[in-house]
Amino acid sequence: MPEEKETQKNKILLVEDDNSLATVYVDRLEAEGFEVKRVENGEDALAAAEGFQPDLVLLDVMMPEINGFDVLDILRNTPKTANLKVIMLTALSQESDKERAMSLGVDDYLVKSQIVIADVIDRIRHTINS
Repeated sequence: MPEEKETQKNKILLVEDDNSLATVYVDRLEAEGFEVKRVENGEDALAAAEGFQPDLVLLDVMMPEINGFDVLDILRNTPKTANLKVIMLTALSQESDKERAMSLGVDDYLVKSQIVIADVIDRIRHTINS
């Protein structure tokens, strides 16, 4: 009999305050074999980053409480989460926003209007495996 190999699902923390968009992403990510936890704001994201211990954070920028730039900055300056992979998925398409994210140490920066979900999945896989 062949050995049963236990496969560990990669864990994605989705930080998105738009319910309809979040539902689409959660459904697709789970269908792609990821374990997904979704939170709606920056405060919950910071708590979940430590508690859930995701392999990658898919982070919106414009959110209530703490915005995505501040979440990224805090994650990078907290020893326990400093090396966490983070992809920003945002409506902000200005080069200055992308430069700010890069200066804070984001792994990838995706503009919602310029990308389809299949590309997001590809970028997630690439970032987790890099």
